[in-house]
Amino acid sequence: MAEKIKILLAEDESALGMIVKESLETRGFDVIFCENGVQAWELYKKESPELLVLDVMMPKKDGFTLVQEIRKTDQNIPVIFLTSKSRPEDVVEGFGHGGNDYLKKPFSMEELIVRIHSLLDRKNKKASTENIEIGKYQFNYSKQALQINGDEHLLTHREAELLYRLSENRNMLTDRSLILNQIWGSDDFFNARSMDVFISKLRKKLSSDKTVQILNVRGFGYKLVC
Repeated sequence: MAEKIKILLAEDESALGMIVKESLETRGFDVIFCENGVQAWELYKKESPELLVLDVMMPKKDGFTLVQEIRKTDQNIPVIFLTSKSRPEDVVEGFGHGGNDYLKKPFSMEELIVRIHSLLDRKNKKASTENIEIGKYQFNYSKQALQINGDEHLLTHREAELLYRLSENRNMLTDRSLILNQIWGSDDFFNARSMDVFISKLRKKLSSDKTVQILNVRGFGYKLVC
């Protein structure tokens, strides 16, 4: 019998948390539930979950702060933020703090399940080659790292996913909507704003080689030129 995937769920609304916990357990997941960020931090270290589902506005330690701490030692664990915030800048902030997905309340359990499976599939995907050459850079997809002249720059999970897809289509147009649906799960306005932020971050990390550029083809997508 296959071992159940362990999910850490942190949600300060206990009634909602128990509903989500029970729903995930009926789908075959092993769910550890807590109601604040301090408990979540301790359980993360103790239980070694494979995915985190975190409320943003939690007592004692909010979700953004918690993930910032986790990302100092673990760049790979997928994180889904749950929040009642809906402004575009809130969504962008969530991804900027290390989240991989952002689900606004109220949400359907089916949508949460789809997003969980999508993130787990991406986590388990292996690149066809260990190191990908991008100009003078060596891009290690599995390590989520860029190396140039002996210097290594670590990437977030989403940065690595985005760069991998751009590198697959180097010197060709990569459709904007396709990237958004593959990595963010939707090509809506909020996700598009978030992707623009990640493109800017990648440009900075690739700036040591002037022959490498990520071009914006307005209205269509992006092109990695190298």
